[in-house]
Amino acid sequence: MLYYLFKYLEEQFQVPGAQLFEFISFRAGMAVLTSLIIGLLFGKRIVAYLRRKQVGESVRDLGLDGQNEKAGTPTMGGIIILAAIVIPTVLFANLNNIYIQLMLVATIWLGFIGFLDDYIKVFRNNKKGLAGKFKVLGQIGLGVLVGATLYFHEDVKIRDFNTIYVYQTEQGEPVGEYIRSYPADGVNLGEGQQQGDLYLSHDTRSSKTTIPFFKNNELNYANILKVFGGDYARWGWLVFIPIVIFIITAVSNGANLTDGLDGLATGTSAIIVFVLLVFAYVSGNFILADYLNIMYIPMSGELVIFGAAFVGACIGFLWYNTHPAQVFMGDTGSLAIGGIIASMAIIIRKELLIPILCGIFLMESLSVILQVSYFKYTKRKYGEGRRIFQMSPLHHHYQKLGMPETKIVVRFWIVGILLAIISVVTLKIR
Repeated sequence: MLYYLFKYLEEQFQVPGAQLFEFISFRAGMAVLTSLIIGLLFGKRIVAYLRRKQVGESVRDLGLDGQNEKAGTPTMGGIIILAAIVIPTVLFANLNNIYIQLMLVATIWLGFIGFLDDYIKVFRNNKKGLAGKFKVLGQIGLGVLVGATLYFHEDVKIRDFNTIYVYQTEQGEPVGEYIRSYPADGVNLGEGQQQGDLYLSHDTRSSKTTIPFFKNNELNYANILKVFGGDYARWGWLVFIPIVIFIITAVSNGANLTDGLDGLATGTSAIIVFVLLVFAYVSGNFILADYLNIMYIPMSGELVIFGAAFVGACIGFLWYNTHPAQVFMGDTGSLAIGGIIASMAIIIRKELLIPILCGIFLMESLSVILQVSYFKYTKRKYGEGRRIFQMSPLHHHYQKLGMPETKIVVRFWIVGILLAIISVVTLKIR
């Protein structure tokens, strides 16, 4: 909203300083500050309100140190995170941008599903919360919406550096900006074209994505259907949309499992989205994308504002969520956080980096899958279930080994930072 206001003031009245709102970096900085203020100032009031309404966490006795002290701590604090994301985004982002619209929908969509789950647990005294099938249906619904929009919407395009066109006037001057004064590697010169001609790349709708660590690191999901021959490319959505559904469901559940210790999911998510923010900036900047030889995605730079609001929201929430936590995010926050991370990674074509970047979420999810699978297998084979870990998810395993909660959280953050660095380094390791 402020983006449009200052744009109008600059165009109509040349108000000094109004041009600042044209810069993504300035608006991202304002989004961080605003989300921090919302998280810190309004967060305190929301925590007090939840406490007055006795919106407390019911804790199952798992035999963990410090567990009983958490009983009664206000939950549903994810409302603070959602407000601190949505409000700055609405204020400072270009709301006509399809990617901003998608991210707002993903935030509210899964936030609402998580809110229903928390509401049933707290106010209906049903510890099971929202039935698992409804959670999954909500995640699938968001996956279909995100996947279909990214595949079919006319504003979703990439700059294909491998499709080159001669683009000159009769006087030999280029029309618009040009990228290179030579054709890209492997591009054959057409009739009448010479090596010295100027070339422009072409924006196209595509289901391509980025493969980390490989040269010529692009994969077109539609090519998976090449074995069927014919006009296979038109059916690429049959591959793309199910992949999007799987990623959103997996990451949102992974974030939900990680939210078991004070500050663990919040801090880890802030690290992940900061890296995605960097990727969005370079992917949406024509010069940087060309220099780094990565996929240029027009209009994706606007996601920097959303990512900045997210990071600020997480830091603001950490003020109340660090040990001993004054409030828990609940499923209202954790499901939304996972959906945000997955959607943002898919939009900037970095979803294949998720196993590295979201390695904490992956380890937490795998620990549960391995524990349950091994327990069932050994129970069938030996008559009694056996365990790989002391307890799952993984953070509870370390608690059972006697490690203090704060040490576990900080060490997981450190691992998250290492994984983030590795993810950034993939920009050049190919």
